[in-house]
Amino acid sequence: MKINSSLIILWLLLFACNAHAQFGKNCELRQVKINLINPGVEYEMALGTNTTLDIKAGIQVALDPLLPNVYSEFGVFPAVAGQYRYYYNFEKRQRKRKQIYGNSANYVAPAVAVFFPGSRTIANENVEGAFGYAGLVTGIQRSYDSGFNFSVDIGAAYYDGQFEGGIYPVANLSIGFIISEKRWCIGR
Repeated sequence: MKINSSLIILWLLLFACNAHAQFGKNCELRQVKINLINPGVEYEMALGTNTTLDIKAGIQVALDPLLPNVYSEFGVFPAVAGQYRYYYNFEKRQRKRKQIYGNSANYVAPAVAVFFPGSRTIANENVEGAFGYAGLVTGIQRSYDSGFNFSVDIGAAYYDGQFEGGIYPVANLSIGFIISEKRWCIGR
């Protein structure tokens, strides 16, 4: 496995160090979500007034950087991903009397992911090993009283693994339900 794990750890530590010990008035303290589009589970916990750590594990659609034409087809791989989200418009949504429940706001986030594709054949060659990325995304998340939740983000990341690394686009879509929560927000 040729993933530069120190790069991923550095990203997580860099942004985790900026987290404040106080729990925020805006972010949900914690919530567990089930993702239906990319089957899996997601855990999001507040780290500060407008920041959360979002970790997900499951099956995810992704680019396969080992293909000769990376954009020709997508792969479906088991994955673990994380984002350190900074929600930048809680106050604006509250002023407009819009709901912020379930961290319903827009965000920017450093993002990391590791994919575990297993063995596969590419260009008549058997290929094994994990790969991953570290980058930056921007997105939105909306949650509703019914528990329905969705988030979408886009950005760019440096992919690394058993291939020559490179910068490629990142797009994530989560549609599912909040199954457990600990509320800590105002303006509902």
